[in-house]
Amino acid sequence: MRNFLFFTLLMGGLLSVVITNFGSLDEDYELLLDNSGPYIGAEFPKQLGFTGKGVKIGVIDTGVNPSHPDFFNQDKTSRFLKGYDFVDNDTVPQDTNGHGTQVTGIIAADGQLKGIAPMAEIFSYRVSSDGESVPSNLIIKAINQAVEDKVDIINISLGVNMTHNKIDEAVNNAINQGIVVVAAAGNSGPDKSTIGSPARNPNTITVGATYNNLDSSMVSTLEVGETQFQVLPMLGTDTISEPISADIVFAKYSRENDFDGIDVKDKIVLAERGGESDEIVFFSDKEIFASENGAKGLIVYNNKPGIFFGELIHEYVSEDYYPSIPTVSMTREEGLELKKILESETSGTLNVFNHPDFIATFSSRGPVSAFYQKPDLVAPGVFVNTTSLKNFYNITSGTSYAAPHVSGAIALLLEKNPDLTPREIKSILVTTSHVITDQYNKEFEFDAGGAGRIDLEKAFNSKLIFEPPTLIFNLSEHKTSEKQEIKINSLDGIINIQKVEFSETDNVEFDYEIKDTSLYITSKLIGNESGDFETRAFIANDDVSYQIPIIVRVNEASIVIIETENELSFQIKQPLDWEYAKITITNSETFEERSISITPKKFESLKLYDTGKYWIEANVKNDKKTFDVYEIYDIQRDLSEQKPIVENSELPKRALIILGIIFSIVIIVGLKFRKNY
Repeated sequence: MRNFLFFTLLMGGLLSVVITNFGSLDEDYELLLDNSGPYIGAEFPKQLGFTGKGVKIGVIDTGVNPSHPDFFNQDKTSRFLKGYDFVDNDTVPQDTNGHGTQVTGIIAADGQLKGIAPMAEIFSYRVSSDGESVPSNLIIKAINQAVEDKVDIINISLGVNMTHNKIDEAVNNAINQGIVVVAAAGNSGPDKSTIGSPARNPNTITVGATYNNLDSSMVSTLEVGETQFQVLPMLGTDTISEPISADIVFAKYSRENDFDGIDVKDKIVLAERGGESDEIVFFSDKEIFASENGAKGLIVYNNKPGIFFGELIHEYVSEDYYPSIPTVSMTREEGLELKKILESETSGTLNVFNHPDFIATFSSRGPVSAFYQKPDLVAPGVFVNTTSLKNFYNITSGTSYAAPHVSGAIALLLEKNPDLTPREIKSILVTTSHVITDQYNKEFEFDAGGAGRIDLEKAFNSKLIFEPPTLIFNLSEHKTSEKQEIKINSLDGIINIQKVEFSETDNVEFDYEIKDTSLYITSKLIGNESGDFETRAFIANDDVSYQIPIIVRVNEASIVIIETENELSFQIKQPLDWEYAKITITNSETFEERSISITPKKFESLKLYDTGKYWIEANVKNDKKTFDVYEIYDIQRDLSEQKPIVENSELPKRALIILGIIFSIVIIVGLKFRKNY
């Protein structure tokens, strides 16, 4: 079962958050899996002798089981006695839930199971006893303690599915101290905008979950004509050697009597979940009756909105039962659509096969902001073998277990190059990640998979650091092109870029220029279609190919920003009949927001004092609709010592005019009095 996150107000006004056990999809399956580390390239640095030795990792979770045999030194002493228990307020963060032990094992187990960084030094911070709930102040205390303990990495496999400013402030403080913060995206997918704090923080490395190796990566496809459906293989279904192409026949609930009078031999059966009224019909029964009548496959659509995971193997089936035909599930919405299609087109193709880089359905999705991408990347988080609370091992799933793969990988990178900053680490991982595709070989959207799956071997060979590692262009009919700079830092002092290529997009074309240590990319609008378009720049430097994820947002409305002495004013260029605009300016470092409102007859500007990047969102209205416009603006000159008492410039201008009039009157009156005397 998946736990959803929500805020709750405890007695006495203590604000706390209920956290998710982002690895709460545990099942007791009898599976033998290789460690998922080799799949992300972790064997490469290990072969070179890197183990994470000397790197400190703070794990904020349910504690750790220090007595697990994979957690001992050669002298039989426990390796994981550092940290703090914020639940019981003592120095022994003893795990009573198991979640923290599982997370820790993926990072640093060193026994029968080998973690990603088996010699890393673990600081365990216990903030929850049951894996379900924890006051937000304990999370903040743990982050602050990790800063005090001078850890190099913080792994947070918990969070809230909304913004929590205090947690984000603590995270930012840690990152400003040079600590890399890795956060699990959450298990609230496949719905969008389901990533909360601290994973939504732009400065964290946010990790979603993919499937694992070939033994645990089964996906399925269903194509009818030009239509592709989302279908999920039921538990107990096997892969098939080749796709099944056959007619599809609707057989009500796939019960025994539902096949009376219909021919399903060598065909694919479509059936609805459940039965009539409160009738219980097991998925295994549906499969048995379909196969007994000669069907080659079975599709079961939901009897209520949404997708579901079906299980053919359960406690009520006989011990000798084994599914004989592939059986998949689909949403009610798509099931009814398919049923409608069958009135005119009956042939379809069903396939069930392994696809390790498929993003887990439960993995939380973005977007979280119009100004940066989340998640940043993905890692194996399905059927991961790790250490358990009972001194043994178990198979577990969740983004909780994807995040420690990345934390362990970072430990190896820091062992190789301890001077890398959090920003540089993030850039290396994002730009060297492996592009991943869905079951239909289409690239996953950035909101689902970020830049791609972590590729530690490639990251280890990386020589270039790109800042920023992702780009967002904002274009419109008024602003048809935009140039952005990516600064390049070479770890060996050599930049030898052979070529830069861009994946195809119909609406935009790109050009680039390399000058000194900067790469300039220009996007140019060549179509008139509005919306968001995703593409990538691929950069070849020596033997390593890098990628820069790019979003091009083509807005229907447009604004012009005018700066005078750090004073920003705004002109609405589109739509021509605009009536009102609310403009919000956010400091990208502090997240401080300020807003102004303007109309065609009301001019107002805003004074900004601190240098840096500002996110600007304009909500422009006419009598028909609201248009959203986004821009990023750089303030170059620091006026922080010149802050006036009144910050919005409209009032100071009026005040100055009034003061000027008063001053003139005083002078005139004074001159008259001087004449009389």
